[in-house]
Amino acid sequence: MTHAELREKLRSASLFREFTDTDFAELLALVDPVKVPAGTIIVEQDDPGDAMFIVVEGQCRVVHHKGGRDIELAMLQSGDFFGEIALVDEGPRSADVIAQTDTEMLKITQAVIAALAGVYPSAAFKLLVAIGRIMVERLRTANQRYVDTLLFRLRDSD
Repeated sequence: MTHAELREKLRSASLFREFTDTDFAELLALVDPVKVPAGTIIVEQDDPGDAMFIVVEGQCRVVHHKGGRDIELAMLQSGDFFGEIALVDEGPRSADVIAQTDTEMLKITQAVIAALAGVYPSAAFKLLVAIGRIMVERLRTANQRYVDTLLFRLRDSD
């Protein structure tokens, strides 16, 4: 896939909302494209993280394993990303991510972020701010679910 095709597929993704064509070109010059066939485990729960991935084309299922049960957390598609915590923490992955269809992604490592910041600081800043904004949205959603669960339990105990 060419840079122009990648840019067109990802242009509407919230992660790249603030990106100019130049910002895209700068990022795409540094990232690694990855193609995986359907059924491939892209990242495995409890493995150390070393990169984040942006889904360009295809679908990926996010599954957490607990007590012998599989809990589907999300279905990802073009423009979605996962593994972003690995950019700041090489701790264990919190879930499996499995390609549901043949999937094309961009792999972004800590080294890519460092290079981007050194050579194209504006693009790095925009990317990290967008990741942070989306992570905050995800955290707010998770907190609301947690509070709703607590309130539901309180109502049931009355």
